[in-house]
Amino acid sequence: MDWDNARIFLAIYRKGTLRAAAGMLEIDQATVGRRLNALEKSLGARLFLRTPSGYLATPAGELAVTAAEAMEHAALQFQREMQGIDNRLSGSVRVTTSDTMAHHFVIGAMRRLHERHPEIRIVLSTSTEITSLTRREADLAVRTLKPTSPDLITRHLTRRSMGLYATPEYLKQRGMPTPGNGLAGHDIVIYQAAVAFRHQEKICLEPVNNARVAIEVNNGLALQEAARQGMGVTELPCHMADVDPRLVRVWPERVDHYDVWLVMHSDLSRSARVRAAADAIIDSFPAT
Repeated sequence: MDWDNARIFLAIYRKGTLRAAAGMLEIDQATVGRRLNALEKSLGARLFLRTPSGYLATPAGELAVTAAEAMEHAALQFQREMQGIDNRLSGSVRVTTSDTMAHHFVIGAMRRLHERHPEIRIVLSTSTEITSLTRREADLAVRTLKPTSPDLITRHLTRRSMGLYATPEYLKQRGMPTPGNGLAGHDIVIYQAAVAFRHQEKICLEPVNNARVAIEVNNGLALQEAARQGMGVTELPCHMADVDPRLVRVWPERVDHYDVWLVMHSDLSRSARVRAAADAIIDSFPAT
């Protein structure tokens, strides 16, 4: 099995369909199917069961995963090490962060990076999913969770505050919440459990057991907009909500905190373009 076939096999294994694997690899779906058929023929084994719900690995396929992932690890390590000694201020840098971090900090940092080094091409992805830097899904990440992998370098960027917010119209109609009663009599706007499970139990340290969930969303800008539309009380970063003319602070004395981290793979720390992007992000956050 060569690496090109191995990466196609792994993409199908991880994504479950030829179409999704093709999208991940940025190649044609028919090519993925042909390469899989050729791989199975060369190995003399069926690697996947074709089912209505997708491609499921056979016992032979499950055994092949270990070998394919070892090849992937070696190939990506080689790629990272070669990029790590690249002194050119040109080429692509993949950055991942949340939508709110991108809006308030990261895009501004990338604009300044582009002004200084116009030959660097930024590929920015916004998602609440934890992107794998080890698999080169990104070169840099701005996260609110500090990873524990020894292969990753982390830098603390800032500590931010969160509070509770709602519209003046909502509070006029429903009244100010009473601390300690689980937000009884109030609607709340929260993250979906897959994004922030803690919202199922508390927002800004206040239990929500007596509240009615009006809407669950999967990103921060939607959270803010739902609160702006008067759908209920929500937890938002203070740097976002304090300057929003459509929102007011509920219980100004109540505050929670979160940390923001810049993360990169240690193999990329010597890459000039990755280092330049990292420095631009660091400069966009106030010193703490």
